[in-house]
Amino acid sequence: MDKNYEYIRAAVAIPTLKVANTMYNVKEIASLTKKAFKEKNARVILFPELCITGYSCGDLFNQRTLISGAEEALQLLLNETEELDILVAVGMPVYIDNQLFNCAVLLKNGKILGVIPKTYVPNYNEFYEKRWFASSLSRISDEVTLCGQNVPFNENMLFKDTLSSLCIGFDICEDLWVSIPPSSYHTIHGANLILNLSASNETVGKSEYRRDIVRIQSSKCMTSYCFASAGQSESTTDVVSSGHALIAENGIILDEDRFSAESSIIYADIDLEKLKNDRVKFNSYMGRTENKDYKYVNFELGYSEDLKLYRAVDKYPFVPSNTEERNYRCREILNIQATGLYQRLSKIGSKKAVIGISGGLDSTLALLVTVEAFKKLKLPMENIIAITMPGFGTSSRTYNNGLILMKELGVTSKEISIKDACIQHFKDIGHDINIHDVTYENAQARERTQILMDYANKENAIVVGTGDLSELALGWCTYNGDHMSMYGVNSGIPKTLVKYMVKWYAEDQANGAIKKALLDVYDTPVSPELLPTDKAGNIAQLTEKSVGSYDLNDFFLFNMIRNGYGPEKIYFLAKIAFKDEFSNEVILETLKNFYKRFFTQQFKRSCMPDGVKVGSVSLSPRGDWKMPSDASYELWLDRLNNLT
Repeated sequence: MDKNYEYIRAAVAIPTLKVANTMYNVKEIASLTKKAFKEKNARVILFPELCITGYSCGDLFNQRTLISGAEEALQLLLNETEELDILVAVGMPVYIDNQLFNCAVLLKNGKILGVIPKTYVPNYNEFYEKRWFASSLSRISDEVTLCGQNVPFNENMLFKDTLSSLCIGFDICEDLWVSIPPSSYHTIHGANLILNLSASNETVGKSEYRRDIVRIQSSKCMTSYCFASAGQSESTTDVVSSGHALIAENGIILDEDRFSAESSIIYADIDLEKLKNDRVKFNSYMGRTENKDYKYVNFELGYSEDLKLYRAVDKYPFVPSNTEERNYRCREILNIQATGLYQRLSKIGSKKAVIGISGGLDSTLALLVTVEAFKKLKLPMENIIAITMPGFGTSSRTYNNGLILMKELGVTSKEISIKDACIQHFKDIGHDINIHDVTYENAQARERTQILMDYANKENAIVVGTGDLSELALGWCTYNGDHMSMYGVNSGIPKTLVKYMVKWYAEDQANGAIKKALLDVYDTPVSPELLPTDKAGNIAQLTEKSVGSYDLNDFFLFNMIRNGYGPEKIYFLAKIAFKDEFSNEVILETLKNFYKRFFTQQFKRSCMPDGVKVGSVSLSPRGDWKMPSDASYELWLDRLNNLT
C-alpha cells in the first residue's frame, strides 16, 4: 500500500485485567501491543481508561502503593515496547501538584510523549471520580516527571507525526459526554485522530447511545475516533462493563466489538486523505475558532505501507448494502424526486407533464417519479402524457414493457414513430441511412426531444427529463437531445442506484402486471437503442460496451467527486472492490476512459436543465460542480500512465 494513499492502521484493545494488579495488567497490555504490531502492523493502539490499575479500584486510589505500582508497571511497559514502532495510549493515575489526575499516557519506542489529564470528572449516579481525581482545570504544572522522564503535562496537547499528516488528540471518557467535548477544539486545531480512553459501563440502551455519540462526534469534527471502554474483567460489585471498542471515521463505524470474553483487539485503516479533503471542501468547518494555548509534540511514525487494506471498500458507494437501509433510502429518494417535480409544477401553474418512455431504466424511474408527484398534486394520472417513440433500434422487449407500464399506471399513452421523420432528415442533410455513425444516432435522439418539446407546448405542459447522473458524468447523452428537458428528475441518481430504485418499487410498491414489467426493466441491458436490433429483434447496442461498466464508472465518480481522491488511489481501491469481477487492465482502461469523457463532456453539464439533488454527489453547474469546459485531463492520465 503506497504511503501516498495516506492510511494509518489503528487498533483498539480491551485487555483482561486483575483489578489493582498493575504488573499483571501491564504484561497483558504489552502482549496485546506486540500482537497488534507484529501480526497486523498497527501503528496506533488504544487501551481503556485507567487500564494499568483497573478503573474500579475505588478508595485504593488513595493508597500510595497503588500509585507507585502503576508507575513501576508503566516502566515495564516502556521496556517491553521499546523496539516497537507503534504509538501506545494507556490510562493510569498520575500524582502531581498535590493532586491525583486520571490521565492518558502516550508512549512510543520507550519514550513518553506526553501525559493528558482528564477534564470532566463525573460525580453522579455510579460515578465517584471526584472522590479521588482532580480535573485538568486544577492543573498547575506543564510538565510531570514519570518513570524518570520529564514530559509535557497538558490537556490541550496534540501529537503530530512529522512523516505523515497524522495528528492525535485525546478525550477521556466523560469528556465526550459534555456539550462541547475537548475533541471539538482538538480537531479545529489540527487533530484528525481522537483517542478516547473510557470506562463507560453497561446499562440498557447505553451501548446504542455510546455508538451514536462516537459516530456523530467523528462526523461533526470530520475526524477519526477510536474509543476503548473498560472490559468485563473490571469489578462487578455494582456495575458491569462490556469492553466496548469502536473505530469511527467521519460518521461511519469502521469496526466494533463488545462483550468479548477474552482480551480482544479491533483494527481499521483510517483514511487521513479523506478527512483532509472533506475539511478543505466543507469550509465552514473552520468558520469559528477559539484561541486556546495548544502544545504540539512531534514524533516520527509515517503512513502504513505494504499492507492489505484493513477496511471495507464498497463497490456500490451510491447503494446501501443493507437491504433494510437500501429500501428506506429508495423511499426517501423517490420522495425527494417527486417533491422537486411537484413543487416545480405547482409554482409554474402547469397541470400536465410530458415524458418520453423507452421501456428502459431511466425513463421508467422518471415515470414513477412523475406519478408520485401527480399524487401529491392531486391531479389525474391522465394529465401525464407518456409518449413512446419507436425508432430503428427499438426492441420488442422495451417497447412492450413501456406500453404495459403506461397502461397499468393509468397515464395518457401516445405512440409517435420517429422513423419517417429521421429518414426525411437524413435526406435533407445528405446522410446515408446505412452509415450507423454518431449522426445516425443523434438525429434520433434529437427528433425524440423535438417531439416531446412540441407536444408539451401543445398541451401547456413541461417535459420531464429522464437522463441520470452517470450519463451526465460520462456525457452519454445527445447535446440538445435527451440532454435537454424542462426538469430533470433523475439528474442526481447514478445508474447503479436507478436499477435498485426500479427493483425496490417493483417489490415494495407494485404488484401484478406493473411488478412483472418493472422487474423485467430491471433485468434489461442498458442501451439507448439507437442502432438496429439483431436478426432476432434483440438489443444490439449495449452502452457498457462503449463507456465501460456502470459499476466501475459510478465507483470512479463517487471517489473522485465525493472523496476527492486522485486517480492512483481510485485505481488502488477499485482493484480491491472489483478483484473478482474485472481484471486490473480492464479497470485501468475504464478509469482512463472515465477521465477523458468526464473532462471533455463538461460542456453538456454546463448548460444542463434544472434538476433535483438527492445525494452527496451532484454535477449541477449552479450548485455542486463548477468546472471549465475546456480543462485538460492530461495530468490525471499521466498519473495513471505512470502506473503501467
